[in-house]
Amino acid sequence: MSTTLPEQSAPTSDSAPPVFSVRNLWKVFGPKAERVPGNPELASLPADELRRATGCTVAVRDVSFDVRKGEVFVVMGLSGSGKSTLVRCLTRLIEPTSGELEIDGEDVRAMDRTRLRELRRHRAAMVFQHFGLLPHRSVLDNVAYGLEIQGVGKLERRAQAMKVVAKVGLDGMEHRRPNQLSGGQQQRVGLARALAGDPEVLLFDEPFSALDPLIRRDMQEEVIRLHREEGRTMVFITHDLSEALRLGDRIALMRDGEIVQCGTPEEIVASPADDYVRDFVRDVPREQVITVRSAMRAGDCGGTEHPGALAPDTVVAAAIETVARSGSAACVVADGRCLGVVDHENLLAVVAGLDSERAAVS
Repeated sequence: MSTTLPEQSAPTSDSAPPVFSVRNLWKVFGPKAERVPGNPELASLPADELRRATGCTVAVRDVSFDVRKGEVFVVMGLSGSGKSTLVRCLTRLIEPTSGELEIDGEDVRAMDRTRLRELRRHRAAMVFQHFGLLPHRSVLDNVAYGLEIQGVGKLERRAQAMKVVAKVGLDGMEHRRPNQLSGGQQQRVGLARALAGDPEVLLFDEPFSALDPLIRRDMQEEVIRLHREEGRTMVFITHDLSEALRLGDRIALMRDGEIVQCGTPEEIVASPADDYVRDFVRDVPREQVITVRSAMRAGDCGGTEHPGALAPDTVVAAAIETVARSGSAACVVADGRCLGVVDHENLLAVVAGLDSERAAVS
């Protein structure tokens, strides 16, 4: 697996207020589903036994997490893990069975139809795998469609749509029909349509999984660029680990409706919570995920100039190149202050440790 991480946006602060706050969320399908979360005996049953005993299927099981303002929060897992059901619960496209769900402190489960409509139109926009473009409408009119539904005047909505069309790299294509576009271009239209309403949060449900690998990578870069420029909060659903590592500030890894580990890409790769997660990340080239925070030693180069000047989130592979080029140790610097120093020995020791771990599990 090749996992080359691009330059990441600045990590969000742990103290940033949550946009979405989820506590003990359940989604159960089947007869009298509401009895399962409140019954400890039923709630503890494995999926197969619960199905036999009640006819119910648990898609999301007692899930809790926060999505911080300005972060890209990735939910990943294999098919059937519950990730798509979970993201649909956030805006009640699928009705949760039990649990607490808030956006900016407001109780989503208590929203009436009018408030819920506002949530979906103005505050949290979905980008789906299937573009759902209107074939008889131009790119511009597809992008403006949501604004039209909201009652925005024609001149205003077309002007807003033009800005967003340019933002996603579709300049000059605004009058084409969807059948005149490639798959990647169609997905850009879907992204532009979601952006047109200027939502606080973008919710992506495996939007690129049907695209060819090169186009998929281009679209990942587009998401990274938009996030870097706008700092918009994003929740991204994927089954692809390399995509999760490229995009996520934090990753929640799901299995059988539960979150088995939630953390930064570095935390997931360096300290897997169990054998399931360890198997998931086994083939990741960890020197391209582990940062110099794990390699640096205490110390300061002295003075106001810091040779090498590596950011704390620089991955070990990139730091090795910097140190090899300069032939000397490099400072790890944040806000003009030296946090520590890395040299050839520190970095190779990290790589050697990772190689030993890989050998131990293979």
